[in-house]
Amino acid sequence: MSNQPLDPSTMSRRRQIIETFRMTKQVDRAVGWWMLGAFLLFGAIGFGIFWALPGGGVIEMVMAVVGGLLFGFLGMMIVFSRRAQKAAYARMEGQVGAGARALTMLRRGWKLEEVVGFTKQQDMVHRVVGPPGIVLVGEGNPNRLRQLMISERRKHERVAADYPVHEVYVGTGEGQVPLPKLVRHVQKLGRQVKPAEQTDIINRLKALDAQRPKVPLPRGPVPTSMKGMRGNLRGK
Repeated sequence: MSNQPLDPSTMSRRRQIIETFRMTKQVDRAVGWWMLGAFLLFGAIGFGIFWALPGGGVIEMVMAVVGGLLFGFLGMMIVFSRRAQKAAYARMEGQVGAGARALTMLRRGWKLEEVVGFTKQQDMVHRVVGPPGIVLVGEGNPNRLRQLMISERRKHERVAADYPVHEVYVGTGEGQVPLPKLVRHVQKLGRQVKPAEQTDIINRLKALDAQRPKVPLPRGPVPTSMKGMRGNLRGK
């Protein structure tokens, strides 16, 4: 089996779902049973709802069966998406650049720039520009990371002093945000800048980014399949 990263943009929707299920099952052996249980439970609810509607005869039975199938598939996909996302985070935990991989789950309206700051020990700071303004996300050793974060904050405030700069530390310690909660935490920072202001921030940061050496992160199957899974389950 090839160890090359899987790129969801080169796969069909069906293949993306299959690959996501395969990798989810490597971490969550019971995912198939959970999906089956959700299909039966939601299917029974859907069948009951449509069966209770006024009417009778063959048409009522057909509607109840169709409704049961639709509800069943919906429930199954909801359970699949949640357990697949949980499994993806479990696979990424502890890997270099896991925070950046998780941030790819942010939807439209967010601009991610990976590794805007780093140390030789692989501590790193990523940047997200979105409704809260500038969000600096650090991952690595807390002691080394704090000084790196201070340095990056100063650089960003010099070129975008008119806009808020937030600091987020990824981890399980005090004052840190666990990887599975990172995206939600960033989204909850609030809406402090308008879309036009986001564009202005990005343009201001281009000069700063042009001075940085690019540090490619190791790519793996979990992040890309995770991103592809999001597109599939959103119907894209």
